Amino acid sequence: MTKQILHMLSPLAHVSPFDANMALDAGYDAVLPYTGVQQTEIAGLVQDAIFSRPPKSALRTGVFIGGKDAMIALDMLDSARKALVPPFLISLFADPAGSFTTAAAMVAHAQRALRRKGSELRGRKVIVFGATGVVGFASSVIAAGQGAEVTMVGYDGTTRVGRAAAEIGARFHLNVAPADGSTEERKAAILRTAEVVLSAGRAGLCIISAGLLAQAPDLRVAADVNAVPPAGIEGVEPTADAVPIAGTQALGIGALTIGRTKYQVQFDLFRRMIDATEPQALDFRQAFEHAQQLLPDNQ
Repeated sequence: MTKQILHMLSPLAHVSPFDANMALDAGYDAVLPYTGVQQTEIAGLVQDAIFSRPPKSALRTGVFIGGKDAMIALDMLDSARKALVPPFLISLFADPAGSFTTAAAMVAHAQRALRRKGSELRGRKVIVFGATGVVGFASSVIAAGQGAEVTMVGYDGTTRVGRAAAEIGARFHLNVAPADGSTEERKAAILRTAEVVLSAGRAGLCIISAGLLAQAPDLRVAADVNAVPPAGIEGVEPTADAVPIAGTQALGIGALTIGRTKYQVQFDLFRRMIDATEPQALDFRQAFEHAQQLLPDNQ
């Protein structure tokens, strides 16, 4: 029987052990790592893989693109797609640093919590902290794509987060705004208009204190992906699943709750590649669609 082979490409010095374990657990027979991969090398690697098997067996080959940069991963995915030569077609999946599946899970949980309050993401003021990171970037794109009014907050001013917002506008034709969250006073001013907060800052750092949350009168949902104590949002426990946050009117969603959904999304997308009868090209869009399916409103 033809073996299921996954080629894992990363521009970094290592591929992610997390991703390798996930792929093997999902059912791949072999996971082959390629590190330090440059954009210009993608087409050659993909074509070397597709021509090693007859077209009828092509879909037993997959390519996964990792790294830690969303834009680079998307560019590599685009190059891989363009390198395919019918009828030699394989499936492709980009999930740099697990960011696309993590962001998909976080936004899907926030959306479900909003619906419990009789609302939708469209038109809501969504504030993304840790927005210069890959999860924050992907979350901003997904939320803006759902019609939310997204503000990306930079902890070190607006230069870097402004570049990220401009990249989102140029690539996805979505309007997101940068904001300066470099001081507690500036964060408080931003939060006064917030209806949804997505916290994707670095692990082990409390970004939003209970005092700051108390200054967000319109806040409905706050989601945090930091599983390393202290929580990124004070008062949101890792296992919280749309649990009321003390001192606010908001529902909190914790990192372990988001993580369980992220794990299932990534696992299922690997399975989709393995079981495919047609070539797949997967990124944050398909990840979000699947996360929504995993989180029906009546749960």
